[in-house]
Parts: sequence; C-alpha cells; structure tokens
Amino acid sequence: MSSTLADRVVCVTGAGRGIGRAIALTMAGAGGRVALLARTLRETEAVGAEIAAAGGQALAVPCDVTSAASVDQAVARALERFGRIDILVNNAGMAESAPLAKLDEALWDRTIAVNLTGTYLATRAVLPGMIASGWGRVINIASVAGRVGLRYTSAYCAAKHGVLGFTRAVALEVATSGITVNAICPGWVDTDLTAASIARIVETTGRSAADARRALELMSPQRRLIRPDEVAAVALFLAGPDAAGITGQAIDVDGGEVMA
Repeated sequence: MSSTLADRVVCVTGAGRGIGRAIALTMAGAGGRVALLARTLRETEAVGAEIAAAGGQALAVPCDVTSAASVDQAVARALERFGRIDILVNNAGMAESAPLAKLDEALWDRTIAVNLTGTYLATRAVLPGMIASGWGRVINIASVAGRVGLRYTSAYCAAKHGVLGFTRAVALEVATSGITVNAICPGWVDTDLTAASIARIVETTGRSAADARRALELMSPQRRLIRPDEVAAVALFLAGPDAAGITGQAIDVDGGEVMA
C-alpha cells in the first residue's frame, strides 16, 4: 500500500460502482481513509469490505446528493468517524439521453440535480473545514460533455458544462487557502453507466450491443473505452502533494476525443 495520502481523509460520492469505486479503492490504496457516499448502501458496503480486506479504513454512508439534508448528514457522519475531510471527489452522476423535443422537465431537473446541484451541495458542506485547516482538494468528475456538445444529451451537457464553470469559480475563491479545485473530463468509460447507454442505443436504433459498443469506441482516436482505473489515477495525482500548483483546471481522460 502506498503512503501518498497517508493520514488524509477522502470523501467520494457515487462510490459504489464504476469510476467512484475505482477512485475509492485507489485512494485507499494510497493510504487514504475513505468515506463512501452513495444512495445504495449495499454497494458502498461491498467497496468498504474490499478496502478493509486490503488493510485500509472506510465508512459506507447512505447519501442522496440531490438533498442538502442528506449530504449534510452524510458529511457529519464522516466527520464523526474521521475528524475531518481533506479530499472531496464529486463523482455521483447520471446520464440519460433524449432529443430536446422529447426531454421532459422531470428528466431535465433530475439530470441537473444529480450532476450539478450534487456537486455544489457536497462542496459547500466540506469546504469550510478545508478552509479552517488550510488544506484541501476538491476533484469534480465532469465529462467530455462538459467540453463539447453531444446530440440528444442537452441536459447532461448543460450539467457538465456547469460543473466546469463551478470548478473554475470556486478554485478562484479558495486559491489562497491551500485548497485546489479541479475537474476530470472522462470520455466513454467502461462502466455500468456506459452499458446503460449501449442498451438505449440498441433499443432506439436496433443495432446489436456489439455494434453499439463499437460505435462508442470509435469516438476515441484510440478506438477503445477508457478504464475506470485510468480516471482514478488522475484523481490520485490531483489529490497528492505534487499537484499543489494545479487548480481551476479540467483534465481530459478520453483517448484524444477532445483536444482543448
């Protein structure tokens, strides 16, 4: 086990699967004590068991990032257990697609709430403690959809573009407080979320699942999906001491799909 994050406390939202799980395991492997936040406690408890089996410390906490009360309660539980939160990874997210003419208000509101409002609520909850301690890292998992527009995902694009704007604004607010705020913009990642997107492509176009997956792979110049651990590696770097001079940035992990 690495000691890069020795004695650091990490809070990861959406920690039960996919990118969130990979980040939680990577942070724990680097010596961090990890609070695992997600709506599905069964999944975060499983991740916590993996961390414990490897000799790490973790706390699974139920949390709905769209609810200020739920976020505040989850953060309070983490603080009760670990005493502070040094690193926040805002990973909780959802993505559903629909042409704008068929995008109802409920889906729009839910997409914004999970992807953007959840990032705001969690950051607001932990930032005062970071400011008081004079050190902190906020890492927001955005998307290439925060860089460019993609068809049939107007709500998701709006939310992720908002995450990047939020990242930059907060980074400036705390720039002299020992805190960095950055975003990671993955392309298509080999997760359950992408599997759900593939299923929707199959349903709406009649393509086979293999063809649908290949279409997503071909969006990357590397002709593949990104692995969750590749995103986690960037998050670990941003959380560590060598990234102290990096703030307000968005780092693409997309195989070259978007070149800013």
